Amino acid sequence: MLAGVSVDYYIRIERGNLSGASDSVLDGIASALQLDDAEREYFYDLARRSIAPVRQTRGPSIKVRPAVQQVLDAISDAPAWVRNNRHDFLATNRLARALHATMFAHQPSPPNSARFVYLDPAAREFFRDWERIAQDTAGYLRQEAAHTPNDRALSDLIGELSTRSEIFRQQWAAHNVRTHRTGIKRLHHPVVGDLDLNFESAELTSQPGLTLVIYTADPTSPSADALRLLASWEATSPTARHENSLPDS
Repeated sequence: MLAGVSVDYYIRIERGNLSGASDSVLDGIASALQLDDAEREYFYDLARRSIAPVRQTRGPSIKVRPAVQQVLDAISDAPAWVRNNRHDFLATNRLARALHATMFAHQPSPPNSARFVYLDPAAREFFRDWERIAQDTAGYLRQEAAHTPNDRALSDLIGELSTRSEIFRQQWAAHNVRTHRTGIKRLHHPVVGDLDLNFESAELTSQPGLTLVIYTADPTSPSADALRLLASWEATSPTARHENSLPDS
């Protein structure tokens, strides 16, 4: 009644038969269920996939344009990087590599932060809110799986995590979705200690599917001092050689 559709029609939709369902019908159901923005987007993606199923394909990997790398390199006092929908770190500046030195040391290129979260014990020390980060990561991947159902590489990543991580299997089964474009990350770096960093993320309009992420610290905070210390450490000990100076995890 709240959605403005008949009981029989709603049961048919719940069973996955959305043929002929208009945008107004989907809007009515989303409003009746009080879905938030991320859940509403996920619902629409599932509806479109039900109406027009797509075959999975493995398209060419997206390479970051040189001009984008120049932008990252020009950001000297904040960690910044570009990732894809699978959380592969495709391009970084030097401070981002220093911040994520453990992940870069433990994975081949390009490193993947979802694998780091679920499969690397060091992630529980790096993320001070590891449980929340893990839940957010599973929710983000579920959102992306509905948005790009033809992405075989994403499906392969989800299959790998499901096979190797019991926690991921449980969180994936919860069917939660997440979309966070801004917030605070509470981290612990093995060299400079605790950091509370603000993050902002935005899609690169010139390269759809890629996201620019930047971490910053409040100017007079201890985290700002830690970032400056991290920059000094990176300058005197290039990130490419950090794995020899990082403590064992």
